Amino acid sequence: MKKLEATFPVDGQLLMVLPRAAASLKNPDLQLPILRSDADGYYLEVRVEADPRETSELTLIRRVPLENLSAEEWEDLKAEYAKLDWSVCAHKGISKGLEKIQDRKTQRLFAALLTFLNPRQVSIVLYLYKLAAQQGNGAIVTFRSNDLLEILGYTRTKDGGFASKLRSQLNCDLVSLHRTELVLAQSFRKGTQTMGAKVMIKSVLRIKDYEIDHVPRDFDLSKAADYTYELADAYTISLEFFDGPARTGDSVLFANTIDITQKLGSNAKSDYKTKLLIYLASRMKWDILQEGQYVVISKQYLFKNLDLLGSNSSRNNQIFWRTVEELKQEGYILGAQELPGKNKIVSVQFQINSAKLKCH
Repeated sequence: MKKLEATFPVDGQLLMVLPRAAASLKNPDLQLPILRSDADGYYLEVRVEADPRETSELTLIRRVPLENLSAEEWEDLKAEYAKLDWSVCAHKGISKGLEKIQDRKTQRLFAALLTFLNPRQVSIVLYLYKLAAQQGNGAIVTFRSNDLLEILGYTRTKDGGFASKLRSQLNCDLVSLHRTELVLAQSFRKGTQTMGAKVMIKSVLRIKDYEIDHVPRDFDLSKAADYTYELADAYTISLEFFDGPARTGDSVLFANTIDITQKLGSNAKSDYKTKLLIYLASRMKWDILQEGQYVVISKQYLFKNLDLLGSNSSRNNQIFWRTVEELKQEGYILGAQELPGKNKIVSVQFQINSAKLKCH
């Protein structure tokens, strides 16, 4: 039996919903984004419908509350929304699909909702849980922006800082994780037999405070995410899904050696390694590991959650097994093999290395 490496806990409930919360426009369960108003305010939201054949494919809404919006601004936003061609977003890329929108704030708002919890943002979240374990202040985490950009593998400029595009991207990522809400039914046991459910509304994190090193410097968190290329020098955030590590112990332990370096020149959406790692961790919470180390997943759901939804099955297979090999090389899985099933449904059995990835 391999000795467990130094690890940090990530909340189990968060991991159970992460793959669904991150569903892309190509996912067949994702409905088109809508603008909605009710007594509480205005929202831009997208709904992910449940798949009745698989428990882990639950219903979920991700939404951005549109605060301080006048009736006139709401009408303007609806007019901008009407210009969007969602098929262009799905097939030619989100930036291409949003070209017709002139207002930068509106453009970034739609982009943030559609790219929410992409692998780069998930990597940031994992790093923040690792910091939480190191700092020992519960759900509250403090970090310096340049330290995080360095951990993500970006190269410093000659003056020791980072390119404005990278700084802007990080602030947009943090604000997106802060203001995008997840709305889902949280089941709980009522008495000995029946299950009940209550609606849960949570962000992945909330920005509590930020610091600017060189004052005076005009900085507004939301304006920076909506219009400019600014980034605060340090942030204090609260991890909103923290019941597991803090109270119930419901978590998955990840090895401290986890590598969140971003591949230079590649798009975050093509980081299949992070997608597969998170999906395996999620299914470890949904399913009972066989013999304490095996998880069996239908290839159909693996491909759906890795965004391998194109019609080129040969390419999809190539990418999938190359990604499996990457996780084997990094020690998260010890093996993987296809298992034939009923009605020609093929599954993959993964042997999880509990020294690197373990349910708690």
